[in-house]
Formats: sequence, C-alpha cells, structure tokens
Amino acid sequence: MTGAQITQKLWNYCDVLRDEGLGYGDYLEQLTFLLFLKMADERVQLGEANIIPKGYDWPSLRSKDGDALEEHYRKLLQHLGQQPGLLGLIYRKAQNKVQNPAQLRLLIKDLIDKETWTNLEADVKGDAYEGLLEKNAQDVKGGAGQYFTPRPVIEAMIECVRPEPGQTILDPAAGTGGFLLAAHSYITSNFKLNRTQNRHLRYDALRGVELVDGVVRLCAMNLMLHGVGPTGDEMDHPLPVERNNSLLATSTTKFDKVVTNPPFGRASSVKFMTGEGDEGDDDMAIVRDDFWATTRNKQLNFMQHIVTCLKINGEAAVVLPDNVLFEGGAGETIRRRLLNDCDLHTILRLPTGIFYAQGVKANVLFFQRKAASEKAHTKAVWYYDLRTNKHFTLVRNRLRRADLDEFVACYKPEDRSKRKPTWTKAKPEGRWRKYTYDELITRDKVNLDITWLRDESLEDGSNLPPPEIIAQEIVEDLRSALTEFEALAVDLGAP
Repeated sequence: MTGAQITQKLWNYCDVLRDEGLGYGDYLEQLTFLLFLKMADERVQLGEANIIPKGYDWPSLRSKDGDALEEHYRKLLQHLGQQPGLLGLIYRKAQNKVQNPAQLRLLIKDLIDKETWTNLEADVKGDAYEGLLEKNAQDVKGGAGQYFTPRPVIEAMIECVRPEPGQTILDPAAGTGGFLLAAHSYITSNFKLNRTQNRHLRYDALRGVELVDGVVRLCAMNLMLHGVGPTGDEMDHPLPVERNNSLLATSTTKFDKVVTNPPFGRASSVKFMTGEGDEGDDDMAIVRDDFWATTRNKQLNFMQHIVTCLKINGEAAVVLPDNVLFEGGAGETIRRRLLNDCDLHTILRLPTGIFYAQGVKANVLFFQRKAASEKAHTKAVWYYDLRTNKHFTLVRNRLRRADLDEFVACYKPEDRSKRKPTWTKAKPEGRWRKYTYDELITRDKVNLDITWLRDESLEDGSNLPPPEIIAQEIVEDLRSALTEFEALAVDLGAP
C-alpha cells in the first residue's frame, strides 16, 4: 500500500468520526496516540524491548470494549503522559476526544490493528502521516495552518542552504517538523552515507523546539515515522524535538544550519530568563543579554535568537513577515546589527496566497553568522521578487516547486560568487537584483523592503487577475494592515 493510499484510508475514516463531532486536529491527535501504541507492540513481537508499561499497551486496549474501553483509554493516556522520554512527550496532557466507545473500538480494531505498520517503509508511513498533516492544515476552521509552511518553499530553502552529513540542523519553531524532514530527505538523497553518518543523521543531526503540546506530539510522531530519533530499546538517545519556548534563554548548543518559519504576531505576555537564572514574567518584551534590542515583536526576537544559535559561519534561512524589513525602533537596530555582524546575502520576496494562515506577506532571509569585526560583513544583498505580478491561491493556482526554479538557479548554492543579476536597465522586468551595503545602510531606517518591478495590474486593466484572486489579495492586504495597526496601538500603550 502506498503512502497516498494509506493517507486516503485514514482520512476517509475521519469523515465517519466527524459525524460524532470530532474535528480534523482531534482525529489526527488520536491517531498519533494509537499508532504509537500499535507500532510499539509490533516491535515487541519482533523481539525488541517493550517501552510501554504493562497494562497500558496495545493488547490492553484491544481486549476491551464498550464503557470499559473508554475508561481504560482515558487512564492509559493519563499514565503514559507521566512517563519520561518520548512517551511523556507524545502523551503529555493527552485526552480522549472519541466519546463514543463504539467509534473508538472501530478506530482500534478496523483501522489501525489490521495494518502492520512496522513492515511499511519509513517513506511510505511517513509520507502518509505528513499527508494527514497537510490535509489538517487545509482545514481552515480547525486545522493547523499556522504551523504549515508550503512544501515548495521548504524544499527551495533547503536546496539553497545545502545541509551535509555530519552537520547539525535546528528549527527553533519546529511546528510539525517539515523543515527538519526536508533537511533529512536532502541529505539522504544527495549523499551516500556510511554507518557513522547514518547514525548521526538519525540521532544527532536534527533538533526542533516547539511550544504547543499538541503540535509537539505531531512533530515527534512525524519524525519517528520518517526514521528520525530513538524508538524501541534506543530510548537513551536524545529526543529530536523538545517542548519549550525557544526565546526563554540562549541555546547552549550551536548549529551549522537553522531553517525555520517562526510564529507571526506579537507577544501579549511572555516569559524570560532573569540574570539569576530564574524564569520571570514580562508583559512588554523579551529581555536577554545576548539580544541586540529589546522588543515584544516575536519575529524580531526569533531573528536575534537564531543568530545566537548559529556557529560562526553557520547558515540560516528564515521565513519572516514584511514588517521585519521596515519596522522602526528595535527593528532598525536589529537590521543594522544583522548587516554588520552577519552576511545577509539574500532576500526572497514570497508571493501572497500561499499560506493557509490568511493575510501573510512574507520573505525568506538567508544569512551567515560571522566572527566579530569592525567592518560590516554584508557586502551586498541579492533580492528575488516572486511577488510582483504573481498570483497564487491555495486551490486553483497553487505554488509549485517549479515556480521557485529560477530563484534557486539565481541563488547559486554551489558558489554564490558566480551570481549574475537578471535585472538591468535594459531588462527592467528581471526579478533578481543586487543592492550594495552602502545603498542599504543609507536608506531611511535601513528599510530593506524593496521592490523595483512595475506592477502590470496598476497600469493595464486587461492584466488584472481573476476576481477571486483580487478579492483574496484585498483581504490579505486588509488583514496585514490590521495587524500593523494593532501592533502600533500596543506600542502606544493601548490595553
């Protein structure tokens, strides 16, 4: 059975449970709990150690029915959530959302128990699970779209930073693990790994941090199904994802690569680490000695945190909203330091209409951390504009990986010194253009939000996109503007 077939089988059953009031996210969470138990039991049958406490395992569920099953399942989830390691991570604060015992029985016996999951290749069951994550993200009402970056964007980012065997890769806002798995796939597809490299890739190369309990368990399961992290009797290895707030304190480990899409918005109340090492509350800003500026803007704080997580010459690719490029105050301070202390060499202007979360106008910033120096490390920033005169939607005209081919080719990941602009005065429609450090540093507030292409729809009504796309872009513009006004109101002291 293929990954797509398994995805469809699992997803079809969700339609049955929706009649019982179970949402997509709840269904996916219950699948995670049950699939983990089933696969742990299958490993026991193969002679591996049992990592599930006796009496709270798959056979204990399979042997019960009716109200006794529902009561036992509730106790099982509570007990496993108190265990250390991967068990505690996946079952932390777990609750039974399948209130009908008959439906729970069908889920256990008819859907999960009939399949031997450990016999499936990692890419089959992993792709099936990730397919469910994407379907969940597409559910506008109850899905996890805010945790899902379009796969073509992730793949292009990974192809540009080119992770290698033996390197370490961090996602400090891991969501369901898409960036980490793309890095894993890139390494396994482009390198012939020896035993030591394979072991490093499985246990030590990938690290994620995520704050939301439900998303952490989805991420942990997603990684495990793709063959990342400890399973069975290997539980003494570190977990590839941890539940934490990345912004609380400096990472003690430095990484070769950081690839991420941090959460958008501003913190209304955040926690920070005091100088004495205690956790404190501050409803105004993140306060850290290793940050360039104090702000409550999440993206600006993540930008600073990412720099602290990189090794010298380590590389980052980060999805950030437009306001990071032009916001004044702390934003200007951070941009000046980023240009000076790092080599900010590339900015990709992403099109609208590609995120499940509405109203998002974003960019990808690519930069390297550098050693301290009196001279600015950034010599020039290359821009690729994939937004102007581009119109994508989530249904009729989805962004494809091929839409990013020209950007990756222009990026020259094999040798950035060989870059050549596609924009010239003779070719004003070129989307790839360089701005020098001197040009950028003298702009008002070091504003890095730059566009040069002529918007065809403003000059020729015949070039207007279809009405539904115009309506979508208007909605996104209004939502983006509302977010900025809300941020301004907060800065001015509004409650």
